[in-house]
Amino acid sequence: MTILYNPFFLLLIAFISLFLFRVVLIKTGLIYIVKKKWCFIQDCFHVYQFFKVSEFNESMQRNQLYHKVLVYLNSLTSIEDSDFTNLFTGKKPNEIVLRLDRNQVIEDDFLGAKIFWINEDKTLVLKIRKADKRRVLRPYLQHIHTVFDELDEKKRDLKLYMNVRHHHDDQNGRWRSVPFTHPSTFETIAMESDLKNKVKSDLDSFLKAKQYYHRLGRVWKRSYLLYGPSGTGKSSFVAAMANFLCYDVYDIDLSKVSDDSDLKFLLLQSTTKSVIVIEDLDRYLAERSTAVSLSGILNFMDGILSSSCGEERVMVFTMNGKDNVDPAILRPGRIDVHIHFPLCDFTAFKTLANSYLGLKDHKLFPQVEEIFQNGASLSPAEIGELMIANRNSPSRALKSVINALQTDGDGRGALNIGRRLGENGSRKSVEEIGEPSGVFCKEGGAHAVREFKKWYGLLRVKSSRKSQSFDLSSGQKEG
Repeated sequence: MTILYNPFFLLLIAFISLFLFRVVLIKTGLIYIVKKKWCFIQDCFHVYQFFKVSEFNESMQRNQLYHKVLVYLNSLTSIEDSDFTNLFTGKKPNEIVLRLDRNQVIEDDFLGAKIFWINEDKTLVLKIRKADKRRVLRPYLQHIHTVFDELDEKKRDLKLYMNVRHHHDDQNGRWRSVPFTHPSTFETIAMESDLKNKVKSDLDSFLKAKQYYHRLGRVWKRSYLLYGPSGTGKSSFVAAMANFLCYDVYDIDLSKVSDDSDLKFLLLQSTTKSVIVIEDLDRYLAERSTAVSLSGILNFMDGILSSSCGEERVMVFTMNGKDNVDPAILRPGRIDVHIHFPLCDFTAFKTLANSYLGLKDHKLFPQVEEIFQNGASLSPAEIGELMIANRNSPSRALKSVINALQTDGDGRGALNIGRRLGENGSRKSVEEIGEPSGVFCKEGGAHAVREFKKWYGLLRVKSSRKSQSFDLSSGQKEG
C-alpha cells in the first residue's frame, strides 16, 4: 500500500495517463472537439468586431478588395488546417493548389494578434478582437495589399494587345489581346553584357521609383528609343523588357489610328504595368502614311493625357535611324533612353554562336574575327538564321556565316565603319553624365558630339540643368 503513496509512482501514473489521453484524442478526433471548446471559452473573455468584404459593391461592380483578400488567404499555410479545403490543379505541370471552402474559418497571425476570416457566401468576414483593432487593422489591410501585389507579379499571365480600326458600333473597345508568350530575355539577347546590365539596372530602378517620381512632381513612366537597321534585335529587346518587368505589351499600329484624338484614346484604354510600343516611327513620319500628326505624336509622348494616364508605363519607340527625325521628338522628357542597335560585330557573333550552336570557341573563330575587323558585317537576325539552318553541323554553320560575310556583308560593314570615323579619320567617343540616372551617353565621332550638344542644349544649358536623357550604344567598341 505504501507504494501507492510514493510521489514518484503517482507522478509516473499521471504522466502515463496524460500520454494515453493524448493518444486517444489524436486517434479519435477528440482533440478537435477540445480545441473548439477551448476557443469558445476564450471567445467568452474577448469582445470581437466583424468587418464584411463583399464580392460586389452597391453598384454591382466587382470589389477588388474581395479578390485580393481571397488570393491572400489562399496563399496562407494555415489553409491546410481548415476543416475543408478544395484541391485544384495549377497552371504548372503536376501543381496542386489549395482553395478555402465556403463557410470555413481560417486563422492568421499579424503583429502578435489573432485574426480570423470566415468564408461566407460571396462575402469574406474579418473577425478581430476590439482590443487589437486600433493597433492592427490598418497595417494588416496594407499587408494584404502588399502580399497580393507580390503574388500577382509572379502569377499573372502577360498579354499582347493590338489596336483595331475604330467602328462606331464596336462595343468591345479598341484593343484585342492574345497571350504574350515571347521567350526573349536579356540572357538570350546578343548584346554587350555591360550595356545589358545598364538597361536592367535602369528598369529595376524605375520599378522602385514611384515615390521618387511623385516627390519630383513627375508622372511615373519611362521612355526608350531603340534605333538601328532592320534585323538587329529591336523587337526581341522589347519582348525581353516586358518579360523582365512582367508588364503587358500594347503594340500600336499607327496605320489603324484615325487621328490625334484616336491615338489619345488608345492610351486612355491601356492599363498600368504595361509597355506601350510604336515600331518604325521614323518611317511613318517620313512617308506621312498615318493620319496622326507630328503634334499628335508629341502630345502622346508627354502631353496632359500622357501625364494623367501614363502612370506605371514604359513607352518604347523603334526607328531605323534618328538622323532625319525632328529633334523635338528626341528631347529628354519624351525620350529618356536612346539605345543603338548596330549590325553584328565579333563580340555579338560569339554570343550568337554560344546561344544557337553551343560554341564557346572554334577553330574558325579567328577567321570570322578577321573578316569582322576588315569591315564586313551582317545583322544578328541574318547570322542567327544561318546558324539555325545549319544547327546540326556547327562547322558548316560557321562556314556559311563566313561565306555570307564575304559577299553580302562587305558593303554594309564598310558603311558601318564610315559612320564611326571622326573628322580626322580616328574614332572618338563622348561621354556625358546625366542626372538623376547617372548613366552614360555615348556616340562616336566629332560630328556626333556637336549633334548631341545641339539637340540637348548643352551649349546653352549650365551644369545645374543637366539632361535626364542618356544614349546607350551597343555597337562595336570605339577605338
